[in-house]
Amino acid sequence: MLKTLALRCFRRYKVFFLIGLLIVGAQIFLAYKLLKIPVSGTGSDEERDLSKRLYEKYVKKVAGSNLSADDEDPAGNAQQQLSHVAPEKGTGGREIRKESAGRTFLNLNDLDFVPPCDLHSKETISAIHRARSQHCKKQIVDIACAIQSGSFYPQRLPNFCPNGDFVPNRELGCYRDEKNFRILSGYYTNFKTTNSPIKCIQLCLQSGFLYAGVQYSSECFCGDEPPKASAKLPDSSCNMKCTGDPKQACGGYFTTNVYETGIAKFSPQTTEVTPKAGKEPVRIAFLLTLNGRALRQVHRLLKTLYSTRHYYFIHVDERQEYLYRELLKLEPFFPNIRVSRNRWSTIWGGASLLQMLLSSMEHLLKETPDWEWDFVMNLSESDFPVKTLDKLVRFLSANRGKNFVRSHGREVQRFIQKQGLDRTFVECDNHMWRIGDRVLPSGVQIDGGSDWICLSRDFTQYVTEGRVGDELVEGLLIIFRQTILPAESFFHTVLRNSKFCNSYVDNNLHVTNWKRRLGCKCQYKQIVDWCGCSPNDFKPEDWVKLYGTESKQFYFARKFEPIINQEVILQLEEWVHGPYPADYPNLHLYWQNFYHLEDKSTPTDGALLNVVYSILRLIANGEQKQFQEPFRIRELNHFLDYDRYKGFLILYDVAIDGQNCLLETRVQPNNTAQVSKSAPLGRRLTQLEVSGDFDQKEQVSRNFQRTIGTNSDLVLIFRLAGSRANKNVTSYTLTILWMDPRGILADSSELTIEDNPSGPLENLIHFSKAGNLKQPLLTGVWTAKLVHRKVLLGVTRFLVVSSLPLAGTNQTTKEQEQEQLDRLVQQFFTIKETCWVENGGRQTGSPEGHQEWPTKECSATNWSSFAPDPKSNIYAVAERQSDGLSFV
Repeated sequence: MLKTLALRCFRRYKVFFLIGLLIVGAQIFLAYKLLKIPVSGTGSDEERDLSKRLYEKYVKKVAGSNLSADDEDPAGNAQQQLSHVAPEKGTGGREIRKESAGRTFLNLNDLDFVPPCDLHSKETISAIHRARSQHCKKQIVDIACAIQSGSFYPQRLPNFCPNGDFVPNRELGCYRDEKNFRILSGYYTNFKTTNSPIKCIQLCLQSGFLYAGVQYSSECFCGDEPPKASAKLPDSSCNMKCTGDPKQACGGYFTTNVYETGIAKFSPQTTEVTPKAGKEPVRIAFLLTLNGRALRQVHRLLKTLYSTRHYYFIHVDERQEYLYRELLKLEPFFPNIRVSRNRWSTIWGGASLLQMLLSSMEHLLKETPDWEWDFVMNLSESDFPVKTLDKLVRFLSANRGKNFVRSHGREVQRFIQKQGLDRTFVECDNHMWRIGDRVLPSGVQIDGGSDWICLSRDFTQYVTEGRVGDELVEGLLIIFRQTILPAESFFHTVLRNSKFCNSYVDNNLHVTNWKRRLGCKCQYKQIVDWCGCSPNDFKPEDWVKLYGTESKQFYFARKFEPIINQEVILQLEEWVHGPYPADYPNLHLYWQNFYHLEDKSTPTDGALLNVVYSILRLIANGEQKQFQEPFRIRELNHFLDYDRYKGFLILYDVAIDGQNCLLETRVQPNNTAQVSKSAPLGRRLTQLEVSGDFDQKEQVSRNFQRTIGTNSDLVLIFRLAGSRANKNVTSYTLTILWMDPRGILADSSELTIEDNPSGPLENLIHFSKAGNLKQPLLTGVWTAKLVHRKVLLGVTRFLVVSSLPLAGTNQTTKEQEQEQLDRLVQQFFTIKETCWVENGGRQTGSPEGHQEWPTKECSATNWSSFAPDPKSNIYAVAERQSDGLSFV
């Protein structure tokens, strides 16, 4: 009876019943959102972390543990107790200790010192264990402990940029907001558990906004436009408590507490075109920061830029002995060229790059007082001018005192995260180690973008002298010494927050060849705990980008590598300066060194030298038999003609009939690839080779000489020509087989490629790494096969040579090993031609008189490294005295 009555009541009043349930549900939801009632299994990370800490502190009892509440550190983490943890293998093969709850501990047995603090960060501990030297480990520990104590980074820095009538943290009141027309529309974020007016103001100031607003307890808005007076509300309308400080109000439902951040609106300066009459043109100090071995390209760049009115300060990476020695030879001929003796090892992304720039700028200001320059501009060997030097001087003369940097052009907070500015890095052991998160100081705007800059002398003096005594510069240097790619942000951030803020020009005077699909391959992970992007080399197909600079205020382009493509450099030179004469000698030839006897600290490629010595033995024991061992290799150079690799050149000393001679021989690697003529896909193979050094960004093997050692990582590279028959994108699954010298299958893998016959060339280049081969590899002739559906498309043979010097158990065994290697080398390399070098260390006479071999002097050839190369002959400039300057 009661059941029937209840059913009748429900049917009659079910609408009101459902409405009541909705009201109760809504109240519960609002209570959860406003009061942040924790719900099991949900909530923020901070709430879960707090619950976990309280649980472990007061409830959880670890068997055998003698920890008490007093043993906890201020962060709520247990002290390290190595006796209660089990060893586990961590990164880099080192032991990392973890407790059962998952916490990582530092293995003290890995250190020869006692850490001054109890480290908590997994990233820090991982970096310590992966670091190679004890000095590096200690450097990481000391910085991490200083950060952990709160004594390392400045919490706030001053902003000296004029701010007009704006007052930091000034409250403007409570304002009505609208969903479709936000009063602050520049940036938005939600601080679910940490919002407060000061936190939001600091974020908006850091991002360069004039106004900050807090709304709906946890929301933070930034903008540059002041709120309209018509939207003003009574202060009581903003009555929701802040998630990070319940004593303060953080707006309400579509109501916002608005504050000034204390900075004025920033606008980059515009530039002038015409210099003021009656003023002398500016002088430029070109700061060349060089790496690698492209000596001829550096000479070509200097030759293009050279003027006696300007100055050239050269820093060569500490590891590049060859380039440093060769560029020192310029100083006696050019009084306005100076090579820095204070050298840094400037790894990609390293903090040392900023230190090097500041040190070089300080040298330009203090050590060369007779150099009266107005601007300093940094360049690399990969830069090349797209306009004449006169046009650059005219432009800078019209914009004296301005500073040229390029900003990132995106939201500041996104830039900070993508750039890793919210992380701490430590540089040591030629590596950038990431050791944890950090909070950037309040009070300053963060900016950054390109590390290619052109700065006025006054600002350069400010950043170098401000390293001691200026709170802003000192504080930012502390930040950026522990930052990846610091030169991309330091100068920008100092400019935005200093008295020079109104000299900021958003233009670094460069055009850069970005192809992010190719350039963002995380190719530097071996030297930095981060993934970055690098621009690509210009090639003729990129000419439209260079042509487009004609009407813009760009004066340089990058990157250029003549060993990848020299044609585009020649095209650019003739575009800027006019065509070369028709009879210009060796215009399309290029040489680049890749080994020199005097390089003591550069790692030697043992496999390469074994191959070269084998080639010299083959020459010595050939039909002519003009010389015998011993012989000495002086240097090795790549040789290209019309951007085609024509072999490598061996420069070496020998004794012929008792006389010392210097000879050079050209050697061509052989192409051993064979492709199927019956398989349609095989007929499209135009390249099939194995390399130990494949550049994904440039889609090219940099192992031009094709010497592969027993410690090489093998990569199969192949290129498909376009197909007229197939117009559609097709997927192919290919199999790569690696056969060792015994004919045994050593590794196999599958690769799926997208074949787009009508796409750009780089889409048709593919590669596959041999991932399961154990090193050292067996020496001898290997075979790589490319298979599609059990059909052989192509096969290539390659020689693996010992990476160690040949040294048998006795002289007989050693000679047998050499003979075996010589027989194999003959299959993979062809000796093309040899010449002799005049005044090359001979006592008397020349090889010409000895059975007419070799027949040519090297400078008379068009292939030798001693052949004329006037396009890169900077010394020819020294022979011409201009502007009344006498050369030493």
